[in-house]
Amino acid sequence: MGQVVVTGNFYLKGSFVLFTRDILEAIYDRYTHRAFVHPDPLETIYAFENPQDIEVAALMAAALAYGRVEQILKSLEVFFTLAGPHPAAWLMEMDRCSLEKAFRNFRHRFAGGSHMVGFLCGVQAVLQGHGSLRAVFALKDRGGDIEEGLQGFVDEILKHAPLNPRHLLPRPEKGSACKRLHLFLRWMVRKDAVDTGLWEDVGSKRLLVPLDVHMHRMALLAKMTDRTSGDIRTTREITRAFARFTPEDPVRYDFALTRAGILEKKDPAAFLAEFIP
Repeated sequence: MGQVVVTGNFYLKGSFVLFTRDILEAIYDRYTHRAFVHPDPLETIYAFENPQDIEVAALMAAALAYGRVEQILKSLEVFFTLAGPHPAAWLMEMDRCSLEKAFRNFRHRFAGGSHMVGFLCGVQAVLQGHGSLRAVFALKDRGGDIEEGLQGFVDEILKHAPLNPRHLLPRPEKGSACKRLHLFLRWMVRKDAVDTGLWEDVGSKRLLVPLDVHMHRMALLAKMTDRTSGDIRTTREITRAFARFTPEDPVRYDFALTRAGILEKKDPAAFLAEFIP
């Protein structure tokens, strides 16, 4: 691709792009609408109004948000068909034996029935003990690094899980990007046309980018990082780069930018080129 320069707005040269807030806001305004959510596991939580139901639905949707989106939505359909219109109440009424029977034949890529049972038993126990997932997150959250609260959240659920959920509930302390946990937090904490804002009091400025392959490619193209490893160090580096544009909401552009790969099925450079004024 040849050089394209638009002073003050956008710079595209060879294989890299430099963002400005103008171009990011244009992408945000275009895509941050519920009409552009499908296909995305986020869409599955919109059916619920009760806060506990939203929490349970969102955590389940985030836990299974890996692999092909079509398979993600099929696996979530299995869960929500079982759970019905009130997944939190349904979960509270289940026992381990009933969950094992319900998910005996469940398979979502690496996740089988035992992983689901461990995950759901742990979630059930913390809901019984603390009343809400927000209260569980608050146990170790001191208002600083979001990963401190997230680690405490995971530890509390795992403490009560009779079977290891394994990758359904990753441990932040191991240094991975924990994309699905940070996706869950984005859905819960931010408030706009697509994110719920149910945990708005946590503070959007503390969030980290949910680093998936789409966002990583975009960030590499935009010179927000030169790290090729999709780990927590890369996540923090990219988050700091976005914070230069919107320090109170560094994850503001995550949903819109990831439409390039999820919805448009376009190379990041081709997607961004459409927004050159």
